[in-house]
Amino acid sequence: MGRPPVPTQVQIAKGDPSKRGTGKLQEMLARQPIAEKGLPECPEHLEPRAREAWEFWKGCLEAMNLDEKPDALMLEGACVNYARAVAADIAINGQLDIHVERTNQKGEVIGERWIANPLIAISTTAWDMVRKFCTEFGLSPVSRQRLTLEKKDDPEGDLKAMLSKPREQ
Repeated sequence: MGRPPVPTQVQIAKGDPSKRGTGKLQEMLARQPIAEKGLPECPEHLEPRAREAWEFWKGCLEAMNLDEKPDALMLEGACVNYARAVAADIAINGQLDIHVERTNQKGEVIGERWIANPLIAISTTAWDMVRKFCTEFGLSPVSRQRLTLEKKDDPEGDLKAMLSKPREQ
């Protein structure tokens, strides 16, 4: 499968490590689609726990200026999986991680076998989906370190910084 592709803006910020040429990178950046900003309101069908996750993550994405309409469905899926994971964890609480199931043949008990609690698989899968969403959207510590935000051009500030430096002899 390999490494995920590096966003064009990150390649430009790193100084063109792949040696494609800054002109080609700028062309690639100009051809990229621009998504409409802003996430919609929380879908009505989400349960209360998923609604809380929606509002929380929506606020985080807005603060990082990453709230875009096409991402609403991914956010919805993450909220549903978060609610599912928490519900499975609550249901598991107090139960054994594995339990004994008696098997019988013709009405007689012939043995016992250990079976993993199916809620553990549900919880694990749902938490994995939540983790993947958080990684994609910069909502985990490691993925936030990988994000690079460009500074807005401030020609006046650049000029002031250059003029405020001491003279070189």
